[in-house]
Amino acid sequence: MEAAAPHSTAELTVTSPEQMRDLGRRLAKLLRAGDLVLLSGELGAGKTTLTRGLGEGLGVRGAVTSPTFVIARVHPSQGDGPPLVHVDAYRLSGGLDEMEDLDLDVSLPESVVVVEWGEGKVEELTEDRLHVVIHRAVGDTTDEVRHVTVRGMGARWTGAELGSLSA
Repeated sequence: MEAAAPHSTAELTVTSPEQMRDLGRRLAKLLRAGDLVLLSGELGAGKTTLTRGLGEGLGVRGAVTSPTFVIARVHPSQGDGPPLVHVDAYRLSGGLDEMEDLDLDVSLPESVVVVEWGEGKVEELTEDRLHVVIHRAVGDTTDEVRHVTVRGMGARWTGAELGSLSA
């Protein structure tokens, strides 16, 4: 495994759902059409809350909610930005084969694609991706503190100023 490029990783601490949404809004400013974002974390870690902030930052139409039962939801842009494709791969046991039914490879060039629970399932779509890992205290559901690692992978994110996310 290669060493991470400078500024290709950011470590943040988030202490409330509103701060998680704010992080999503800041992250949206770095995203463009063709970006793939993988979200990992325990149930209740804040993946959908982060994605809600991404949707607000991208200016997409429709309430961003967990697509657990529909698997994928497309939120068109209300302006000239890219649409947001929000995927919840939690119920999908297969890898890219099962994901192919969603035609993410077709959506990816013109959209920002966010995949919750996508680790080990969608990496083959592109070498350029952003991996967001959200850690929370397990077993203590009243603790709102989350430790978030944002790691850029591939040429798209080499030298990216991910440090700006901690603003």
